[in-house]
Amino acid sequence: MAEIEKCSENNHRLAAITSHLTAAEMMSSPLTTHVLDATRGRPAVGLKVELYRREESDGRFQLLTTGSTNSDGRFPNLIARSEFVPSVYKLFFDTDGYFDSCNIRGFYPYVEIVFQVKDPNVHHHVPLLLSPYSYSTYRGS
Repeated sequence: MAEIEKCSENNHRLAAITSHLTAAEMMSSPLTTHVLDATRGRPAVGLKVELYRREESDGRFQLLTTGSTNSDGRFPNLIARSEFVPSVYKLFFDTDGYFDSCNIRGFYPYVEIVFQVKDPNVHHHVPLLLSPYSYSTYRGS
């Protein structure tokens, strides 16, 4: 019985975490990110984000897009579905610039999250939980 309650609790948590992703957002961009400032307890607004894809020919990362998080800490439309192919990708987050804008001294000048996409038909969500002296990420849904 306790295991069922725990599973139910986890499902409610998952629903709460993913409820912010609208069907349109998931359909329009096969890759999404969301940055939360854990220190301030709110979205990280105006954080510079860059998306790269590793080239198979030389192993170098090629810049695909750049922009900043919006008022909800998101960067919508990171990549078009037609450009999202099986490969290794990298999300770069300019945490130094973000913390400077908040008058906060941080330890990490940037965060890079490198991940592999094997099935581009599946939605990939790569969130970043951020504080001045730590960060965390996971494979979201």
